Amino acid sequence: MTAIARHPGDTLENVMDDKALLDYYEAIERASEQMLQAARDGDWDSVVRLEGACAVLISQLKHAASQRALRPEETRLKTRIMKRILENDAKIRNLAEPWLEDLDRLLAGSPRQLH
Repeated sequence: MTAIARHPGDTLENVMDDKALLDYYEAIERASEQMLQAARDGDWDSVVRLEGACAVLISQLKHAASQRALRPEETRLKTRIMKRILENDAKIRNLAEPWLEDLDRLLAGSPRQLH
């Protein structure tokens, strides 16, 4: 599928740059969804692994975004994606809290058994 210029003065390269930026946000969103599922499954190793993958994507996104700004319609889509990422993050943190409490107790020497 070929992208076409949508605004006067757009070039195919500009349109593809916009798409590439949005692709980063979408990839981060997919990774956050996978992290949430791993957290629901209690697979914290996968959560940590996916968090590392997100960090790489975020670094790449920062570099790409410094080269090109999004148009208002892409910014609105980015905002919706970011809200879903933040919602996933909040859900992951809620799932992680009991695990972190258990880890705190273990490190403090509490005799409570881990799940």
